[in-house]
Formats: sequence, structure tokens, C-alpha cells
Amino acid sequence: MTELTQSFVYDTVRTPFGRFGGALAGTRPDDLAAVVLKGIVDRAPGLAADPTAIDEVVLGNANGAGEENRNVARMATLLAGLPTSVPGSTLNRLCGSSLDATMVASRSIETGDADIVLVGGVESMTRAPWVLPKTEKPYPAGNLALASTTLGWRLVNPKMPAEWTVSLGEGTELLREKYDVSRERQDAFAERSHRLANQAWADGFYDDLTIAVPGVEMPRDESIRPETTVERLAGLRTVFRKENGTITAGNASPLNDGASAVLVGNEAARDRIGLDPIARIAGRGANAVEPQFFGEAPVEAANRALRRAGITWDDIAAVELNEAFAAQSLACLDAWRIDPEIVNPHGGAIAIGHPLGASGGRILGTLARGLQRSGKRWGVAAICIGVGQGLAVVLENVTGAKG
Repeated sequence: MTELTQSFVYDTVRTPFGRFGGALAGTRPDDLAAVVLKGIVDRAPGLAADPTAIDEVVLGNANGAGEENRNVARMATLLAGLPTSVPGSTLNRLCGSSLDATMVASRSIETGDADIVLVGGVESMTRAPWVLPKTEKPYPAGNLALASTTLGWRLVNPKMPAEWTVSLGEGTELLREKYDVSRERQDAFAERSHRLANQAWADGFYDDLTIAVPGVEMPRDESIRPETTVERLAGLRTVFRKENGTITAGNASPLNDGASAVLVGNEAARDRIGLDPIARIAGRGANAVEPQFFGEAPVEAANRALRRAGITWDDIAAVELNEAFAAQSLACLDAWRIDPEIVNPHGGAIAIGHPLGASGGRILGTLARGLQRSGKRWGVAAICIGVGQGLAVVLENVTGAKG
């Protein structure tokens, strides 16, 4: 068996994330994906000159029922103007899809099956269609209901136990009861997300991490609310439980549209890419739990990734945890027993948004650039996934870490 090589992140880019029905509502998901693919190739001098060096495009997408059908990775590759010889595949691990795409690409590189892989993900939750199930017999006498494919369970198999198929919000209420996460902590966490995201944009942190969507006037993430305060959040009504509920529209991630891309390659690909690597993919982890407790699945996923990287939480200087819900995020932080100040220092999904298929690429890219700019060595990107899964990736800064 040949010795495994190493895989690296060379660049990362995303669109600003749009609100549901907002500025990106008129842009198809395959076009959003094409924007980031073309953008990241144009930023790599070697690939811009010779895009045939790309071995594969792997994109994540959680829906697959609308305009992103028929393998959005292949469609976006063609729409981006890349050579027809560049193959593409789409994978679906719901919210973790684009982080999973990165994990798949890194394995291909480490085993020698590929040298350069473009990964990422896309989601237009605005344009996700309603679907009508086919009937078992023609001309049914009763009514049929359309199902929205925007988020959550639909067309549920009746063999599934009822406790597994509760809504994501109800599952998070169960999780916060399990770990006694208060409404006050959730609202404070949400306020911090907006405050830090707003400051990061003001400081220019996201300027090089984002790319404009042609024909769309949206200079930054559309869901950020700079005016958010803990007092305002405390006044919002709960969404999933009228009594004894804590989760509101303010302490949960919104519905969004957007795309992300990450350029992954081996060390020998440096010259063909024309860039120096930013971070080494040092560890990967996946975990599964009971579906209703999906929010705690990143805990063990990250622990496994750390073990595979040969380090511990004491070594970690930065964490990008996708904020599906404040309660879910806090449950993970409590389990890891880490300093909350190292988590999402540039804001998180509660403010920035959570276009399902694109979020894994966003957190990985933010982590890589954050480590580079801080000079810190080790970081973790982790994400929870509906139906009870979690993923995590450990990155090592290779641009001159200070510790």
C-alpha cells in the first residue's frame, strides 16, 4: 500500500447569504453554485490558465427536488464555463453536505485518487419547490396536499417512530430540556452572533471570503441585524411550543439562499493551482445519535476528529460551529467544556444565515481564514445535521502558526 499524502485547503469563497424571499430569490441554485465555482477558479492563477487540472467537483445540496436537480455539481460546472472534461458529483447529508463534500475530497486526495478537487455546496431555500406525491392509483377521490421542500421532514415513512420525526425546533426543545439550557442563555448567544457578524463585516474580515452575485445588489449577509439586543430577543414569542417553550425566530438560524466553495489539493498541486495552501485537513469525524437529538451529534464528531488529528481540545484555538439553534450550540459548547470566546468570533449562522447545503463550506472557509489571520495553529469546524448526525473537521494552519 502506498503512503497516504496530505490534503490542504488552498482557497475558499462564498456568496453573501440572502434572506428567504430576499435579494437572491431571483437566482437559481445552479447559478449560485456556478458563481462560486467560477470565482474560486479565477482566484487561482494556475487553474484560471488551465482548469483541466481540476480532477473533480463535489458539491453538497440538501434539497435536490427543484432547480438543483440532475446533479447540481455537474450543472454548475458547465454553467461556470469549466471544461466539459471536469466531472462533478452531488452529495446530500442535509445541513452537513458541503462539509461532507470536503471530507470526501480530502480522502480522495490522501489516497492518491485526485490531486485537486473543487468542493462546496448550494441551497436556495426560497426556490425550494412544493411537491405533490404520486398516487398509488389513478384518479383518487380525495384531496392531495402539497408538501414544502424548504426545510425538515416531508412525505414521512409511517414506519418511522413518531419521536424520531418531530420538527427540528421541537427536537431542540427536547435537547435544551435534557441539558437545562435557559432562554436567557440562548438569547444572549443569539445577540452575540449578530454583534460579531456585524463587526466582522465592518472590519473587512469577509471582504476576501465573499464574492458578489452578478446582477444582485447585496453587499453583505442579508440576515444580520445590527440593532439586535438581548431585550428585543427576550420579547419574541416562542415558535414551536406555546407553553414552556424557549426557541424563537431570534435564537434560531433563519431560512436562506447562498453558495460556498473550497479549493482542496495535495501539496504537490501548489504550482498547478498557483497559490500557497492555507490549512491542512488534519482530522475528520462523523457521529450519529437518536434523530430528535440531532443537535448534540457534533459533540462526538469533533472528539473523533481531534483524536484522528492526534490533538486534544487543549490545543484548539478556534471553533466554527454552525448555529442551527442557540440551544443546540450551547449544549455542544457545554459538553466540550471550551472557552465560548473562541467559538464563532466572526458571527454565526443565527446572524449570517444557514442555506443548508452551503453552510459546511462557509464554516470551514471562515475557520481557515480565521486561523491564517490570527496566526493560531489548530481549529475545529463542526455542524449538526437533521435526522441525528454530526460532522467535524480539524484544520491546522500552515501559513505560519504562532501556537
